[in-house]
Amino acid sequence: MISEKHIMFKNRLAKVYKHLGKLARRQNISCFRLYDRDLPEFPLIIELYGTRVYIAEYRSKHSLTEEEYEAWLVGCVEVIKEVLELSDEQVFIKLRQRKEGRHGQYQKLDEKGEKFTVQESGLYFRVNLTDYLDTGLFLDHRVTRQRVRENCEGKKVLNLFCYTGSFSVYAAAGGASEVVSVDLSNTYLAWMEENMMLNGFDDPKKYKTVRADVKQYLETLPSQYFDLVVMDPPTFSNSKMMKDILDIQRDHVDLLNEVIRATKPGGQIYFSNNYRKFELNKEALHATEIKDITKATTPFDFEGKLLRWCYLITV
Repeated sequence: MISEKHIMFKNRLAKVYKHLGKLARRQNISCFRLYDRDLPEFPLIIELYGTRVYIAEYRSKHSLTEEEYEAWLVGCVEVIKEVLELSDEQVFIKLRQRKEGRHGQYQKLDEKGEKFTVQESGLYFRVNLTDYLDTGLFLDHRVTRQRVRENCEGKKVLNLFCYTGSFSVYAAAGGASEVVSVDLSNTYLAWMEENMMLNGFDDPKKYKTVRADVKQYLETLPSQYFDLVVMDPPTFSNSKMMKDILDIQRDHVDLLNEVIRATKPGGQIYFSNNYRKFELNKEALHATEIKDITKATTPFDFEGKLLRWCYLITV
């Protein structure tokens, strides 16, 4: 029998699903965040990916025994299945630890390799709800991606820390003359190329893949080459493949000034990160104009809950 608290959770979820589902359909969006720890007693994040649901379970302090906790979690899943009208096979659940930024985004959890295709704004992406903490498509950058798409016709675009390449796909769809995607992970570069090919962007002369440590790679770039740059780095990284540790608060000025050097006058840089306490050192940047576009790039399903920064820097 469902508990009173689970009934409260069900009512909340049904109300939000009705509202956000309507907005998503209006915008032709099949992937969106449905619930983000709205009720303190239910510290879950729930995202829809087409006909599948991804549940991120945040372990928080509670007084439940293991058996009681398991019963609580089973009750949550049953509520979610009922409200969304889904079967067991369409539900994926992950336990996440509390971390600032995206420290654990490359942590492999499983070996199932169960990717499937979803659509966003007429473009196609492969996502994986089983093997990693993150799914392969950061939903919070949906609006930012569209802005890039609308502003790169005939331009040379650089996508740093490209992950699975969603910004690269949008840039190619926007008519970019060249897209260079840089990351240190072979796994994610292969995933990025899969996304590009899925959308018909397979010309190696126009769409280039670079496996490199971004900090080292930037020093090799010619001056004033790119028209538009996207940089969405992790908060912190100490990968064994990197020459130096990356700390975005400490390193952002050096990184951005190198990016600015490699960008044409009048060119634009979209810079974002997930460090909650981040402070941009504007005075130290060699930029013409800097705009905080965090609010302007917040999607409807993240309003009031977005934990990232986004800036538009004009060279």
